[in-house]
Amino acid sequence: MIFGRLLALVLTATAVTVYFASQSIRLAVVTTLACLLLLQMVYFGSVVFLVWRSSCACRAEVRVSQRSWKPAAIRGRVEE
Repeated sequence: MIFGRLLALVLTATAVTVYFASQSIRLAVVTTLACLLLLQMVYFGSVVFLVWRSSCACRAEVRVSQRSWKPAAIRGRVEE
């Protein structure tokens, strides 16, 4: 919900700024659509990055837990 409001705010500010700078509705619409596309690409990339980072952390945990577990005979301890 917050992301949607923030996105609408940024796009509105972009459209108003471009319109007042160029006095062209067509340029304002095109620039706003380009900004929307760019923001969505960045959002998608950040989600993919977070998923990738999470999977790397999970794999690192599995590797550490596999290294720390060794049978007693390999560690040099013999349990009686």
